[in-house]
Amino acid sequence: MRRFAVLLYPNFSLQEITCLTSALTVWFGEEIDFIASEDREYRSEEGLRVMPTRTAAEARITDYACVILPGTIDPLPALFDEKLMGFLRSGVGSGVVFAAISSAPILLSRAGLLRGRKFTAGYFMQMAETFDFVEKENFIHEAVVEDGNVITGIGMFFREFAQAVLLRFGYDAGERFMRDTPEEYTQEDLTFYWSDEDYREFLQELGAYAP
Repeated sequence: MRRFAVLLYPNFSLQEITCLTSALTVWFGEEIDFIASEDREYRSEEGLRVMPTRTAAEARITDYACVILPGTIDPLPALFDEKLMGFLRSGVGSGVVFAAISSAPILLSRAGLLRGRKFTAGYFMQMAETFDFVEKENFIHEAVVEDGNVITGIGMFFREFAQAVLLRFGYDAGERFMRDTPEEYTQEDLTFYWSDEDYREFLQELGAYAP
């Protein structure tokens, strides 16, 4: 089993990565660590409160096949978090895949992980002009860009971003990954049954609540 990590920082966006994280864990049985610079509660931009499973000091970046960076409406706290930056910098030159969406590619830029690599991002261009560590000549204005061990995406293309990461690790999510519309389903398609084995497991679990 490969190990995946998601970085947490103030106002991170769950919405931009949950297609990816749910597919990795529920569909394909992968393990995800949630890593932050401090062992404390982090609030997502949706208002959900999340606790990390490991701190940056406890984690070793090369233990992970892929490090996922969600976007954030306010990237500055993460951008100037030296513990987080140190964790990312420790991955320079490694074979770890970095997958960053929306504003998060700017974190990779500051950490040196985008040096000489093509990338995309969902942050405003004035931010790219402000920081000299952003290689503006390599900024490609496309939905998802892959260059070497880095996958970057714009937030509105979260499905395409998720699909690119899954395909990188050999997972076939299907051509229409999470894209079917309700009118394409029949009533039969929308009627769901457990297998006999799954139903028996449910009844066993139910017994703990309703003996």
